[in-house]
Amino acid sequence: MAPSLVTAYRRRWWMAVTAVIENLLCSAVLLGGSLLIMLKREGFYSHLCSENDSVIVSIGNSSDGHADHWLTCVDQEEMLNLGFTIGSFLLSATTLPLGILMDKFGPRPIRLVGSSCFGLSCIIMAVSVYNPHALSALIFLALSLNGFGGICLTFTSITLPNMFGAMSSTIMSLMIGSYASSAVTFPGVKLIYDAGASFQLIMWLWAALAGLVFINCFLNWPKEGFPTPDEVDYSKILTMKALPSSEQKKMTENHKNGDIHHSAEKLPNGPSPRPNAVPFRRSVFSPIFLWSLITMGMTQLRIIFYMGAMNKMLEFLVIHGKDHLNFYASIFGTMQLLCLVTCPLIGYIMDWKMKECADPKAVSSGEEKSYPSNHFGTLTGLQSLISAVVALLQQPLFIVMVGHLHGDGYWINVGLLISSFAGFMLPGYLFYHRRNLLKEMALREKQPACQELQALKHAEANGHKPHSNGIAAAEA
Repeated sequence: MAPSLVTAYRRRWWMAVTAVIENLLCSAVLLGGSLLIMLKREGFYSHLCSENDSVIVSIGNSSDGHADHWLTCVDQEEMLNLGFTIGSFLLSATTLPLGILMDKFGPRPIRLVGSSCFGLSCIIMAVSVYNPHALSALIFLALSLNGFGGICLTFTSITLPNMFGAMSSTIMSLMIGSYASSAVTFPGVKLIYDAGASFQLIMWLWAALAGLVFINCFLNWPKEGFPTPDEVDYSKILTMKALPSSEQKKMTENHKNGDIHHSAEKLPNGPSPRPNAVPFRRSVFSPIFLWSLITMGMTQLRIIFYMGAMNKMLEFLVIHGKDHLNFYASIFGTMQLLCLVTCPLIGYIMDWKMKECADPKAVSSGEEKSYPSNHFGTLTGLQSLISAVVALLQQPLFIVMVGHLHGDGYWINVGLLISSFAGFMLPGYLFYHRRNLLKEMALREKQPACQELQALKHAEANGHKPHSNGIAAAEA
């Protein structure tokens, strides 16, 4: 039985803390580069390698029960990277249909389906390891379900900050930071794997963890979506629900035209839509949204390529005399945790700056022009879908690197670095837009004074001289 919105509001801190943990462990773990290393060591698509075109990769002495070296080849690299590309594409591209469904049905069913898909992906990987030569093709299905399930958990968690009022930006940054830092999970799992734990055992335990995520969502997440503070006053509804039924009825009648009745009307599936809702087309073609597409597309292409090609670039360094593959991989995994530290700091600064605004509602109304609440899921999904299409370029870039460039990604990295400077166009436009808003605000403040002066001049022209206090003098 799904809890009510009021019950979910009482449990909001539990839901937020568990959502951060679930995002860390289950959302974007697919982006951890160590997964490809483990799949190669388990022998997936190793049958594509022949003795003539194979390369032996060694990690030094190993006493953990796993092989300390394995065969790899370009064909195996391309197949596993293709699976990684498909999974990472679904991790972003499915946000558009998910956004439409979440706007219609709320986050609960999507989160239940997502946790189920993530658990199923872990089960498929665990089963495939028993015969990797015959079941290698199942990796594509497993990685696809992993990416889809992960984005379901992430996408639904970004609606939770609506219940935290002034702390919404801080909570939102925690959700985004936990999603971005979840890629460190696989490097952590690889440490357990290197210590001697079997890949099958790790995947079965991960599937059990996905079952706990399912149970937590089933018990604590409501059917309704979480409305914004502008749409509903949670505290007043919570106060009204806490009263006995007789007092609830009396209080509702006494405040029929008051704030509580007004808040109830603003709940999802209310009787009347918002009259000033921004059209969807206007939001899509707004400059802020279009510039954000360029920023997000280039950033995601850079990140996805780096994560997918990192192992091959490290192997290129190993072959050329640098035998610290695991050391470099662990450094990269540790650096991914910085997202969990920096994102809350950014959210706190945003909340702090919002409090300094003379009119915070003006800021929120400005945000709604680009991302109105009634189109939030669809717009966010469309943005992720377009950036995911751009990120598909990482597969041909990877093929060029392992083929023509023989594993050396230097020039590709230089080209992506130069292209990523396009991301500075969005903050540049925001500075320009802010300056225009300040000019418009100054003009609006001057306009009433000019109108009053014109009215006074018009009165003098008609022979009516106002008194010094603005009121016509009484006739003697």
